[in-house]
Amino acid sequence: MSVAVVLKGYPRLSETFIAQEIRSLERAGFTLELFSLRHPTDPATHPVHAQIKARANYLPEYLWHNPWRILKAWRSVRQLAGYKAAKAVWLKDLRRDLTLSRVRRFGQALVLAHEMPGTVSLIYAHFLHTPASVARYAAALRKLPWSFSAHAKDIWTIPQWEKREKLADCAWGVTCTEMGFSHLSALCHDGVSLTRVYHGLDETRFPDPGPRSMDPGEDSPQEIKILSVGRAVDKKGFDVLLEALAQLPATLRWHWQHVGGGDRLQMLKTKAKRLQIDSRISWMGPLPQNVILELYQKNELFILPSRVTAGGDRDGLPNVLMEAASQRLCIIATNLPGISEFIESGKDGILLSPNDPQSLADAIVRLSGDVEERRRYANSAVQKLKSEFGHAKAMQPLLALLQPHAEQ
Repeated sequence: MSVAVVLKGYPRLSETFIAQEIRSLERAGFTLELFSLRHPTDPATHPVHAQIKARANYLPEYLWHNPWRILKAWRSVRQLAGYKAAKAVWLKDLRRDLTLSRVRRFGQALVLAHEMPGTVSLIYAHFLHTPASVARYAAALRKLPWSFSAHAKDIWTIPQWEKREKLADCAWGVTCTEMGFSHLSALCHDGVSLTRVYHGLDETRFPDPGPRSMDPGEDSPQEIKILSVGRAVDKKGFDVLLEALAQLPATLRWHWQHVGGGDRLQMLKTKAKRLQIDSRISWMGPLPQNVILELYQKNELFILPSRVTAGGDRDGLPNVLMEAASQRLCIIATNLPGISEFIESGKDGILLSPNDPQSLADAIVRLSGDVEERRRYANSAVQKLKSEFGHAKAMQPLLALLQPHAEQ
């Protein structure tokens, strides 16, 4: 038997944790059928994508792009015993969310239910919002169980009624932080299976380089090299980092490298020019993981100033923090609940309040001048990563949840 995995977009550079999981499931013996709601837009992929055997099947991203495919699917699945029940669930959702997006979800579910192999025994969606809706409708059509893995934006930006009903309807769900687990648990009825499953980091792809040299030498004035990896979106708080960098003393030599795309990238570049710090910044754009690994090893500070947006969007536990820690890179981040599950401030790095450029500037100055403090935080974080956040250990609860479906 096989598991159909529903993905929002595949492959994506910003979602290596999903590719890492898929690869591990295949190595554990699971047969996977991948279904993506969107085609890839990134200019490159990570090496782990090439190691995945399953090929992606792309559902119609917009229904008018392939109406005959939708019509063919509808003609077929309307004969299924689960069609009336699935349609009723969708119409109930549509009345409360009267959007084209909700219509598109049902159309994609029709195609998914029609085209996935008869060997599928479970539909498993990454993200609780759109992918879970498509999975839920398709599962009802085919009378199959479905499950989800919830992460960050999908937990905090969909209405309470939708979360409650999906939790009540699924076979089981997992989420990647204690913060997300507590929030969703409060919405569950008795008997709902919900498990916290950290992504963890695959140490075979991010081997520990051992103690790094952090001293530039007595005869060489130090330029502190700063790295951030993350999409240029509001919740990452990179505009706050720019303001902090602009406040650094003129005597401090520094250079910041940003890796990632995102719809606010041009805004950040314009802001950097206005602050007259653009000459000290390298905008690297989206990069494959092997190149990012080299950047982790060449920098002294990793900064991720995440925040909660006005719409509620926020980070969970970003994998880039674990990646940076694996390379013994000293971390400055913000004290959001998911992040603090990994980084203990004053022990594994420094956590600050979001939206506070002055405190961030002070922390950069402090760590720039203290090699031993940077080394202490970096060594502590890598030890915590190895002992508590290894990928193999993190995968065990998910494997246990999936195994009964594979054996049917």
